Amino acid sequence: MGFVTPDYGTIFWMVISFGIVMFILKKFAWAPILKALKDREISISEALNSAESARKEVAGLIASNNMIIAEAKREKVIIIKEARDIKDRIIAEARVQANLEAQKGIEIARQQIIAEKDSAISDIKKQVAELSLMIAEKVIRKQLENPKDQEILVKDLLKDLKLK
Repeated sequence: MGFVTPDYGTIFWMVISFGIVMFILKKFAWAPILKALKDREISISEALNSAESARKEVAGLIASNNMIIAEAKREKVIIIKEARDIKDRIIAEARVQANLEAQKGIEIARQQIIAEKDSAISDIKKQVAELSLMIAEKVIRKQLENPKDQEILVKDLLKDLKLK
């Protein structure tokens, strides 16, 4: 026969050959191939599920990170406020302390001035007493008989004291 129309014997042997090949493939190849395809399908499904859970976990981590960042920002604001309050309190305490020290200094200076004034007054009193004694001594030494002369002498001595 020809190439276009096959012979019945050839078709018979082709069908038998195809059946034997199919039997051998079904017996030995189909199960491993189907098992491999099923395993591949399961692994792809697991990979997709794993990717989805990883995506959800990443979204959760991003939300958690955003919450942590927001909390850190709030804590930063609180810490800065506390630092400013501490700074203001320290400055106020330093001002109060400086005022107290200034008042102490003023009080010490005032006491020194009073002490020096008292010392100067006592020195003046001492000098007046000494001058009075000197005048009295001169008056007694001279022992004038005339009270007029005595008055002139006292006036002269007073003039001398005023000049000094």
